[in-house]
Amino acid sequence: MLGSFINFRDQVCLITGAGNSAGIGFATAGILGGLGAKVAMVSTTERIFQRAAELEEKGITAKGYVADLMDRDITKDTVEKVVTDFGGIHVLVNNAGMTQVGEEEDFSGLMDMTHESWDRSISRNLTLCFNVTKQVLPFMVEQDYGRIVNVSSVTGPIVSNPGESAYSAAKAGIIGMSRSLAIEVGSHNITVNNVLPGWIATASQTESEAAGGLNTPMGRGGDPIEVANAIVFLASKEASYITGEALVVDGGNTIQEYKGPAELYY
Repeated sequence: MLGSFINFRDQVCLITGAGNSAGIGFATAGILGGLGAKVAMVSTTERIFQRAAELEEKGITAKGYVADLMDRDITKDTVEKVVTDFGGIHVLVNNAGMTQVGEEEDFSGLMDMTHESWDRSISRNLTLCFNVTKQVLPFMVEQDYGRIVNVSSVTGPIVSNPGESAYSAAKAGIIGMSRSLAIEVGSHNITVNNVLPGWIATASQTESEAAGGLNTPMGRGGDPIEVANAIVFLASKEASYITGEALVVDGGNTIQEYKGPAELYY
């Protein structure tokens, strides 16, 4: 009998933005841990300790870290703690971004947006990803192996919405950064890929986002675990010849031209 197609035994996986129990990050951590990985999770709040405890109850080796990854000194210290605690990092899932507990999103148009709002969105959604990746890379290069999966979005690289110029710029920027990095580190057996979610029914989903999901070809919003499954595959040893790519997980929403009421077309 064949064993599991994918397993992460003896691998350490670092997942950022994993504090939300109903989010993509925690769903990814659960699958990775269930496949044998030791899991390190980061969040901006102490709820990450509860997430780690929930995984440990399932027999998964897990540890939570509280950190503001927009702060470069804190990011460096956090990555070093993970390496000290686990002995290395084989997989990095850059999921943190979009929203932060205690802060509201700014949907101002570009003309009305403050410089501070622009800088904050770019920092949270692009520079944060850079901060973590830069600190993890030396350890991956030293061990001549690594998998980096960035959670971007269809918003920016493929489509956009009013009031999301900064967010769109950041998420598109992740794709460009990933492609360049994939070329730089390919010879070290390190791959860099992106997952681009569409309308996903996370705890932070708004009423309008939920309605958007109903107009996809699948007729529903996605489940966080459906995005997590894509992340896990790209993070696996088996995805060894895929790098610099952007995998869309949106129920077919971006392939359809018509997005109006179904009864008026099909």
